[in-house]
Formats: sequence, C-alpha cells, structure tokens
Amino acid sequence: MSGYVYIMASQRNGTLYVGVTNEIRRRVVEHKDGGGSRFTGKYKVNTLVYYEFHEDIEQAIQRESQIKAWQRAWKLRLVEERNPQWKDLLHELA
Repeated sequence: MSGYVYIMASQRNGTLYVGVTNEIRRRVVEHKDGGGSRFTGKYKVNTLVYYEFHEDIEQAIQRESQIKAWQRAWKLRLVEERNPQWKDLLHELA
C-alpha cells in the first residue's frame, strides 16, 4: 500500500501539522471540515502546503516521524522550497 506525508498550515509561517495517510484527498478534506484532528480543528490548520508520495506506507510513516522530529525552521524551509507562495495544494490532487 502506498502513502503520503503532508504538511498543513494555518497560514504562511503559521501553525504546522505533519501527517501521514493513504488517501490524501479525503484526509485533507477532513482537516478542512474541522474533523481531521483536534489539533487542526483547534488551531484552524486547514491549508495543504506540502505533500510527498511514497510507494510504501511504511516509508511514509518513517518520513513523517523524521519530519516531525525536525526543528520548525527545517519544516518551513521544506515548504518554502516546494511551495514558496504557500498556496493550497489540494487542487493538485487527482
């Protein structure tokens, strides 16, 4: 089974949430609707600003753990490199 690692944000340089899922479109919509997690609902973290696909869900889970352990500045740099405008990337998903 494949998987995605993703980063949601409340706004540019705002609160970040790192997650993993095998159905990214569904999961992002859950976050946007306020039901994705207590954290994203509480802090209004509802913009998909980064994602990466992994053929193996176990690799995605390991990558999520790696990114979660990073310093905030490294996470911000990861988003900036791929998405310097901090646009919502939901529209990119098939």
